Amino acid sequence: MGRCVLLLLAALFTVVSTQFVPPYTEDCRADMYPPKGPTFKKGVNWYTVDLDLPPSKRWTTLISDKKAELGKMIQAIKDLANALMPSGKLILLVDTLLPLMVDTLPHPFNEEIKGIARDADVPLGEVALFNIFYEVFTVCTSIVAEDNKGNLIHARNLDFGLFLGWDTKNKSWIISEMLKPLVVNLDFKRNNQTVFKSTNFAGYVGMLTGMKPHVFTLTMNERFSLDGGYVGIMEWIFGKRDGMWMSFLTRSVLENATSYTEAKTRLAQTKMLAPAYFILGGNQTGQGCIITRSREFSVDVLEIDLKLGRWYVLETNYDHWEEPLFLDDRRTPAMKCMNQTTQEKISVKTIYNVLSTKPVLNKLTTYTTLMQVSEGSLESYVRDCPNPCMPW
Repeated sequence: MGRCVLLLLAALFTVVSTQFVPPYTEDCRADMYPPKGPTFKKGVNWYTVDLDLPPSKRWTTLISDKKAELGKMIQAIKDLANALMPSGKLILLVDTLLPLMVDTLPHPFNEEIKGIARDADVPLGEVALFNIFYEVFTVCTSIVAEDNKGNLIHARNLDFGLFLGWDTKNKSWIISEMLKPLVVNLDFKRNNQTVFKSTNFAGYVGMLTGMKPHVFTLTMNERFSLDGGYVGIMEWIFGKRDGMWMSFLTRSVLENATSYTEAKTRLAQTKMLAPAYFILGGNQTGQGCIITRSREFSVDVLEIDLKLGRWYVLETNYDHWEEPLFLDDRRTPAMKCMNQTTQEKISVKTIYNVLSTKPVLNKLTTYTTLMQVSEGSLESYVRDCPNPCMPW
């Protein structure tokens, strides 16, 4: 939906002025790592999610710590909804109808959402809405790169909140700012052993960024299509439930897949509610790819191929064989910075520099995550984009 509005804006700018140039003016950043200065807000705390507990109790400790922040986030969503429909009928529908949908969600996600609503003392429908948002509003930059020693680095900016309330005073997106205090790192354990790690928003049970240590890394970017997430959600509501929720699929893959190959197959072949880009990294040379998905099937798989000189793959929110929208071209500056860095110098430090360069870093960016599968390391940082900065 958000990118559809951007397309309309692009058409308008084309008609009004052929001289309009997006403000892509920043040179590739350097010396940004370790994080410091105005683009760095704070590091991210770790929590354990015990998969041996009943689903309704797995998030209790985290929600206890983040109850106030989650409540503010939910209230901000309600305020935006009431601004669109001042009668309050939209939230009434959410509180009345979405709890019925929770019971139709696959186990254990339905029970986890119920437990979060109980622990946060927030209406069940509003927690369900919070979890649905990410099927249709996530815009990001994800990179998997191989250094000259064969090590894989997987990094991403998670951008969220496009057109969800612009704060004219602070020049920021309301929902994006509300999300930042909810960013957490999660260690999912079973039998006291780590199963996978993730960067997430407290209160959200799906996975957008994660790693199975020493096995594979995974991020998801939204793919915009007329046959998109809204269509899949409506089909689900009206009883057609043969597709998988996108973020539930990524969590299932992180929890259950035992290899890069298995993860790749499941991500490419599982029918879903929403189209997506899955960016997958493995633990061996050449194991990095972008899986471009429709709701029904894999459209394309672009892989790292050192013989072709492709030592990294990079995805924003556009098919790699198409030009990105000129109002939203994060791909070109990101690739420029990756190519300037070179394979010989790529590292956690230099890839953080790439993700800190405007407009790759923008007003929607909530966090940056850096993953090294061979070391089993995942680190995340909440981000700010100082003015002047692109809104998206």
